Amino acid sequence: MTNVAALQPDPAPIVACTISRDVQNFDLLIEDMEAELGESWGDLSFDDASLFLTQPEASSLEFVAIAVDDQDEGDLTRISALIKQAKETGIRVILIAEEISPIALHQLLRLGADDFVPYPLPEGALHDAIERVRNPGPTASPRPEGGHPGAPTAHAKGDRDGVVLPVHGLAGGTGATTLAVNLAWELANISKKESPKVCLIDFDFQYGSVSTYLDLPRRDAIFDILSDTASADSDSFLQAMQTFNDRLHVFTAPAEMLPLEIASADDIDRLVQMARTNFDFVIIDMPKTVVQWTETVLHHAHVYFALIELDMRSAQNALRLLRALKAEELPFEKLRFALNRAPKFTDLSGKSRAKRLAESLDIDIELMLPDGAHQVTQANDHGLPLSETAAKNPLRKEIQKLAKQLHELNQAAEAGKG
Repeated sequence: MTNVAALQPDPAPIVACTISRDVQNFDLLIEDMEAELGESWGDLSFDDASLFLTQPEASSLEFVAIAVDDQDEGDLTRISALIKQAKETGIRVILIAEEISPIALHQLLRLGADDFVPYPLPEGALHDAIERVRNPGPTASPRPEGGHPGAPTAHAKGDRDGVVLPVHGLAGGTGATTLAVNLAWELANISKKESPKVCLIDFDFQYGSVSTYLDLPRRDAIFDILSDTASADSDSFLQAMQTFNDRLHVFTAPAEMLPLEIASADDIDRLVQMARTNFDFVIIDMPKTVVQWTETVLHHAHVYFALIELDMRSAQNALRLLRALKAEELPFEKLRFALNRAPKFTDLSGKSRAKRLAESLDIDIELMLPDGAHQVTQANDHGLPLSETAAKNPLRKEIQKLAKQLHELNQAAEAGKG
């Protein structure tokens, strides 16, 4: 008589596990895991995971997806121990996080998580993360003496004449850094084959947050460059930078709060000139305060983005800036005013207010940036550009369109030179 058990198909081997307080809180994760792995995955609680990772069966896992939310912040010690335990077993870790604080997120990432995906999961994000942990890129080459992880290893060529695009918020919270970071990233990814070489410079030496928005550490090398630009060359300037996802070069703000006058106009001129000769686009995140070297950046700028909102403080500050530039006979015509959180197409009252604002200041508001809502804050807290966390966000789409226009204009200008 035939053994019935022998006719039953073998269960699919488990190649991955989710680890969470309660996986039912992450229903989108369940759907995506089933879509990616079928029945070849399991679910573990924090308590079960600690025990399972000590068993021989755990060695067959390709990865674990550890899902946490704000209610798990009081349990970070145990979660941290699980990440360490998985790494020691040779299991890759994907961290899924929903609304946890930036400090907690950074703590978990620093422990060695191989990839990170925000929750709710963007479309295709888990698939991409799984592909990355299954097919990790080549190991970074040993860094040179005095270098640091993420530092560019290529030597400066000085063969370019980059477009300088400063971004200046005329009031607090107008979204200048968000625009600078996302515009730089969109330009760096404008083409799959021949993307321009882009660098992002944070000149807000006191409250600069570019490093936070891209989850990059602040290096002592930045202070060394700022304190002695006369001795710096293009190679040392590049070595002080870090790369974000191997595409975008970033010169962060210093680790310590410094006076804005630590750099003179000549210092800033040298830095911007070195950036111009090594990159196609130079995006500069400016401090809100106008200082002695603001004029230097303005003279280098091809277009100087001034971020405002639809309120009285922005109107008054824009008026003051225009008066100051005109009084000093500076090139105020380089200013391009951008209205953040601009009224929607159907908001006739808001559009009327924006029109009256422009007329009262005698300016053109050339860039209308829609409200990206909570997804912007979430992306910034997670240290990722909008395209990586909320690709369909209306603000991201507008910045992507701006990047495309700037790239096309630059290509046309280069063709004209040729």
